[in-house]
Amino acid sequence: MIRLSEIPTTPPDDLDRDDIEDKTKELQERLGDLQKVLYAEQKHSVLVIFQGMDASGKDGAVKHTFKDCHPHGVRVHSFKKPTDEELAHDFLWRVHKQVPPKGMIQVFNRSHYEDILIQRVHGWIDDEHAHRRMAAINAFEELLAFDNNTHIFKFYLHLSYEQQREELQERIDEPDKHWKHNPNDWKEREHWDTYRKYYEYAINESRIPWTIVPVDKRWYRNYIVVKTLVERLEALNMQYPPLPI
Repeated sequence: MIRLSEIPTTPPDDLDRDDIEDKTKELQERLGDLQKVLYAEQKHSVLVIFQGMDASGKDGAVKHTFKDCHPHGVRVHSFKKPTDEELAHDFLWRVHKQVPPKGMIQVFNRSHYEDILIQRVHGWIDDEHAHRRMAAINAFEELLAFDNNTHIFKFYLHLSYEQQREELQERIDEPDKHWKHNPNDWKEREHWDTYRKYYEYAINESRIPWTIVPVDKRWYRNYIVVKTLVERLEALNMQYPPLPI
């Protein structure tokens, strides 16, 4: 049972930032190499999900993780408030259209988990509805893994309450971050404990596990995310296809 309150949001004290950033650069380059083989081999697909509180660094995680990957092999989709057309379908309808074909990396900046998080926090669905949706999410992800050889990485960006305040305040204080400012983020902050409760539910009920990434120090976030991806993709032993005979 994962309890987020028991997991640090900061790196271990004995880590050297310069050393970790050097390792991160090497891993970013290695991920770029692996992405090229993935694209060429066309046997696997990759789905990367980033979830976290407002200001937990989802955009930054996408930017730094895939900086050395070729743009033709990586797609990013951000799930916003559902449109009228999307609301006329089941909640996974808009998600299924975005999953990766073989050879591709698809990144979800927020995801189908919003439908058992914000919806539940604000009482738009009840507990029974949320439980049914969680069962559908598990079945959906297992379908992708089984039927399309999709490797699913789920990262919860683990931010502290104090660091969130600093990040949100920077969007007011720093001109180059004004475009990120959304007054509603401060209102959502009032529901911090409830969000954490339902994040723990989603994490603990998932059959495909999550990686909990401490993000109060962004350099450590970058390292953990790219290291997790590289280690699992290397284990696939992907190979460039030979010339046809």
